[in-house]
Amino acid sequence: MPPIIKQGELEKIQIKNQACSAELFLQGAHLTAWQPLNEKPVLFLSKNSAFQKGKAIRGGVPLIAPWFGARSTNPLDERTDGPSHGFARTSLWQLVDATTESDTTKLLLSLAANESTADLGYRDFELNLHVELGRKLSMKLSFKNNSGEPVFIEDAFHSYFAVGDVREIEICGLDCTSYFDKTDGMKEKVQEEERLVLRCETDRPYFDTNRKITIEDRVWQRTIHIEKVNSLTTVVWNPWQTLTAKMADLDADEWKDFVCVESANALKNKVRIESGSVHTLETTISLT
Repeated sequence: MPPIIKQGELEKIQIKNQACSAELFLQGAHLTAWQPLNEKPVLFLSKNSAFQKGKAIRGGVPLIAPWFGARSTNPLDERTDGPSHGFARTSLWQLVDATTESDTTKLLLSLAANESTADLGYRDFELNLHVELGRKLSMKLSFKNNSGEPVFIEDAFHSYFAVGDVREIEICGLDCTSYFDKTDGMKEKVQEEERLVLRCETDRPYFDTNRKITIEDRVWQRTIHIEKVNSLTTVVWNPWQTLTAKMADLDADEWKDFVCVESANALKNKVRIESGSVHTLETTISLT
């Protein structure tokens, strides 16, 4: 079993094997670091991030479930209360299993229904996270509906990727794809350019897409590959200067150090899970 240590008010698991090092906090089952051997860190973590009970960590891979952003109206649930991006990222998860074999570490974490989730209308479910850490990073987030009725959920790996300079990257795999522009009144648009280059605040949920994404980083001379399964939404986000200045858990210049590319199911791609069924969102991240 890997060591568990305290940082601030939270406990985290420290992982080191022959292929990589990593850290994962039990609150939110939140992976905050993954660094393959002889490579720069792949995940960004804000130097101003709080490590407080009940407060989301800024960076890494927050787990978003069972809703994305503000709680949206659900065909089977008209409630709109609850924390932004759901309760998964601020709940305390249980470490069920951890094994390391030379160059690979496997973790299993679980979150069961409890009094807090019941207050938000989720009484009969189970969330499980499988993480595999080596030269590649693989994550599987499963939601099992134990209730007697169908439920709709949204979910996401809200991945913050470390880059040399966000103004010097190109994101490939989203050409000819429709998206909602959250910086322009949620207008529906289509990306016409083959490669996305960020020039200002960007907040785009692309929908009806399961394509592989690459982040080509000219400064660090590497490419991040993002593959996904059971995901029809890809979100690209960076707050740029003005919004960053309003965010207490981001340093003034840190917007240049990351881009979020999220494997998700959100908005029109929310998922219906039948009674007794399981939905599993998967992503695999690698470097060249």
